[in-house]
Amino acid sequence: MSNQLSRVAFLGLGVMGFPMAGYLQQKGYQVTVYNRTAAKAELWVKHYGGAAALTPAAAVAGASMVFMCVGNDDDVRSVVYGEQGALSAMADDAILIDHTTASAELARELATACAAKGIGFLDAPVSGGQAGAEKGILTVMVGGEAEVFAKAETAMQSYSRCVKLLGPAGSGQLAKMVNQICIAGVVQGLAEALNFAKNAGLDGAAVVEVISQGAASSWQMQNRSLTMLEDKFDFGFAVDWMRKDLSIALNEARKNGSALPLTALVDQFYAEVQQMGGNRWDTSSLIKRLTR
Repeated sequence: MSNQLSRVAFLGLGVMGFPMAGYLQQKGYQVTVYNRTAAKAELWVKHYGGAAALTPAAAVAGASMVFMCVGNDDDVRSVVYGEQGALSAMADDAILIDHTTASAELARELATACAAKGIGFLDAPVSGGQAGAEKGILTVMVGGEAEVFAKAETAMQSYSRCVKLLGPAGSGQLAKMVNQICIAGVVQGLAEALNFAKNAGLDGAAVVEVISQGAASSWQMQNRSLTMLEDKFDFGFAVDWMRKDLSIALNEARKNGSALPLTALVDQFYAEVQQMGGNRWDTSSLIKRLTR
């Protein structure tokens, strides 16, 4: 890896970005980080090395690749555009990689803005949650041009176990919507099943031990069923974040004519969980509205 190619930037050091940027540094990239709260960037440097910058523009100067993982569409625009935004200082032929879960519309907008400056762009939302980020085993769903993807794939593998190009700009975000639609239905089904088992007088853990060996099994059952039975909901991906993601999916469904009746229903169930004070509970907390 040449010195020039090894210089990268990472914008956004939340529960996902902090360890993701760390893996890049550990894999030999020279990482400069930016975070809206500067103290978080300083903490990252203390933990991993590298460097911190006070603005997105300062962070991306001289970087061959710029990674982002922030909150939503508005947050992305705030770090990309403007006098101190990433696009104002990125080098020609650099690549902007957005790991934020955002809208497909924003991805296409960014692809156009980057192309006008000779910059490559990939929308690359991730799945695997905080635990996946910390263990470096995320799944990355990517939209963009094949030649741009080929240049960035190895870097993204630093914190991932699966990185796949799925089509043009926006395809990564659309795939993430598919992912969240699937999760919503599975978690609701698991919540109803565990509550049914309890009301039927069964040992929930024993039932899960049996049925998890067959067709009913899922990642959620394998990783969340026991904590759901124990009324523990402090395991990463928060209800607030899930509602943001489901809102994006429901908006896209209205545009492409897809019926999402189950997703819309589960979204409202998550709204009930929020009303119960569960904004920061993890997504398996759907069972709480059944057991209250």
